[in-house]
Amino acid sequence: MSGSIPEFPSPFYSFKTSASCNQTVDALTVPSRPLPVVPLLPDLPILVSQSSSGGEGRQKMLQCIFLLSDSGEVMVEKQMVGHRVDRAICGWFWDYVLAHAAGDPSKILQVVVSPTHYLFQIYRNGVTFLACTQVEMPPLMAIEFLSRVADVLTDYLGDLNEDIIKDNFVIVYQVLDEMMDNGFPLTTEPNILKEMIAPPNIVNKMLNVVTGKSSTLGSKLPDAAASFVPWRSTVVKDASNEVYVNIVEELDACVNRQGILVKCEAYGEVQVNCSLPGVPELTMSFANPTIINDVTFHPCVRFRPWESNQVLSFVPPDGKFKLMSYRVKKLKKTPIYVKPQLTSDSGNCRVSVMVGIRNDPGKPIDSITVQFQLPPLIVSADLTANHGTVDILADKTCLWTIGQIPKDRAPVLSGNLRLEEGLAQLHTLPTFQVKFKIMGVALSGLQIDKLEVKSTPSAPYKGFRAQTQAGKYEVRS
Repeated sequence: MSGSIPEFPSPFYSFKTSASCNQTVDALTVPSRPLPVVPLLPDLPILVSQSSSGGEGRQKMLQCIFLLSDSGEVMVEKQMVGHRVDRAICGWFWDYVLAHAAGDPSKILQVVVSPTHYLFQIYRNGVTFLACTQVEMPPLMAIEFLSRVADVLTDYLGDLNEDIIKDNFVIVYQVLDEMMDNGFPLTTEPNILKEMIAPPNIVNKMLNVVTGKSSTLGSKLPDAAASFVPWRSTVVKDASNEVYVNIVEELDACVNRQGILVKCEAYGEVQVNCSLPGVPELTMSFANPTIINDVTFHPCVRFRPWESNQVLSFVPPDGKFKLMSYRVKKLKKTPIYVKPQLTSDSGNCRVSVMVGIRNDPGKPIDSITVQFQLPPLIVSADLTANHGTVDILADKTCLWTIGQIPKDRAPVLSGNLRLEEGLAQLHTLPTFQVKFKIMGVALSGLQIDKLEVKSTPSAPYKGFRAQTQAGKYEVRS
């Protein structure tokens, strides 16, 4: 899809400020997490909306945003431009989901072409964020904007599901109204939005019930809206002069039937909780920055210091935020092993699964679970374990909860699966999904070397920690 970047500064396209400013932001901000490759859309008729005065208007971007429930119900509708998008497009989209993904929006592409619109969608906790347009535009910009909307609403409401959206419909609508203007992203920084629209609380809800009026809207434009660092409030309240840095990694791995590690990589995030007064200057460096790939940054990060010296230089937002994300590829080791064995004959399938520590990370491995889908044509299952608990769920999923691996013995799951009458052997073998969590270590090996804080009245307290958990960790049998 072709499309040009808007000429005005957008929240997704960082820009260099004037020479009189001390800070510069000169990097193209990319989406917060690597996205799947989006296919190019076919050549469709390009429709240009007309302005309200009757003349030919400029090409719009997003024309409408819908929030859909798990059943396809429209919970929120926000028209962005004068040209109204009919709700019938949601019915077409849900029919498409039912036909191509059995009603699961998370399994379809994030860009879908209907006979009349380009559709962009993301799926979060049972809520589908659907955006529509009839003109060509950068697809990643639409997807990133929807992701930003979902993140902001999660920050506002604490969680995101159908009931919470319906209970806080007014605030959701007000946030959408401020985040986009005439189809273009406008205000996407949470700290500015919270000064314009107060997050929901018991007092606001009581005033709304008593007076019948919304008490969440601010009376003036936030000062940060005109700042060259719009992600940070000009006045930070209750600053405790502390900054905490947390490296959080997910390990994705695939082990084939022969027990050979086919793929192993770590997706990580550097999360920061900042409570510093004033406008502090932070500089962070890593002991081994060359191991990381596919790096994306928060808009506060200056790209040139990273490009030249692999150093993160930034003025942080106040509170919790994701500073950067990265990927470490071609890892050679996994912390635990899972060895499944399935043999079937005469209508029975014997199962044996052993779990143990392969490479000790030096920290306890907690919350270990092994899960697999029982193969089709199974009449009954009799499975037991010498450590932990085994549950057969309603959807024929076997969940083995191990916890920690004991030092004196390796956990083993064993038992028998009875096949349907007339079936001698099992022809479809299950794939085992492994979960675990390790506190205090990043398995990729990434380490923070130094964090310097400048422009603060006194030396702040600095805290660091790391954790690794299993992402898509699969073992095939």
